[in-house]
Amino acid sequence: MSRHPSLPRYLKAPVGASTARVVASALATAALLTTAACSGDGEGGGSGSGASDVAASPLAAQTPTSSPATSPASSPASSPASSPATSAPSRLTEAGARSALITEEDIEDHWNQVKDASKWHDTLLIGKVDVADFLTAKADAADCQKFLDALYSDQLLGTPSGASALRGFEQGDSRLLYQVASYDSGQLNSSLAWLKTLPVKCDRFTVTDSKGAKRTVEVTEGSVPAVGDARQDLRVVVQGDTNGEATTLTLDVAVVRVGEDAITVTAGGLDGDEQQSTDQAVTKGTQRLKDVLSGKTPPAGPTHSG
Repeated sequence: MSRHPSLPRYLKAPVGASTARVVASALATAALLTTAACSGDGEGGGSGSGASDVAASPLAAQTPTSSPATSPASSPASSPASSPATSAPSRLTEAGARSALITEEDIEDHWNQVKDASKWHDTLLIGKVDVADFLTAKADAADCQKFLDALYSDQLLGTPSGASALRGFEQGDSRLLYQVASYDSGQLNSSLAWLKTLPVKCDRFTVTDSKGAKRTVEVTEGSVPAVGDARQDLRVVVQGDTNGEATTLTLDVAVVRVGEDAITVTAGGLDGDEQQSTDQAVTKGTQRLKDVLSGKTPPAGPTHSG
């Protein structure tokens, strides 16, 4: 309340009148006029935007809005048309997770959507980490083993606690697997923090497969567009022999958190890295997930299953 109306002319003290009575009357009237002026302000000012700011945030599902007793958006003066802005995004459903999946248009190039991507598993990732490589940090060997196993099983963030969906694409000898899922908040935080340590713990190590063949694995820090609430990107290079021929598998791995949900992209293959496609998938996919959480329906796009 910033306006203080001046006293009406009829409240000015007449000659010979009691000063105390006039001052008391003036103060009472000014208070009434000031109260009326505040009531006429409606939802203007900084406090009027608080509810819509919370609703627009990806973390709104975790952050309660103001109570009806204190929120301007819930006052009787609020219009019915403004009420949807105060509602928090709904939790991700199975249908929403499927709708949030990227399409062929989102990653351009010549990617083709395929069926049964959930059955993809690269055997070059199977093997036992050689503990002897970790002379001073034996515990790091367990982290590297855990990482390879999670990468093979497509569960880098652990088991989802809610809705989940995935979609796969192929282009030559390269594959791109895209996943959307809900996780426990604590689990998601710890998983992202763990992934961030891997370029140091697992920068270079050796694994041995069931036939005794050895492969060299390198894990380095990648780069990912600044989208979502938190993110992590890794590049994994596995070198070894397949059927007597030297083989190099290169994978770009990106994780982006949006509230209690996350997208995971694993792209690459024997043709080299797929950083550009990974960046496109992360950028477009994050926006699709945000749209779903805010109640919008992203475009379905063309699908050509193979």
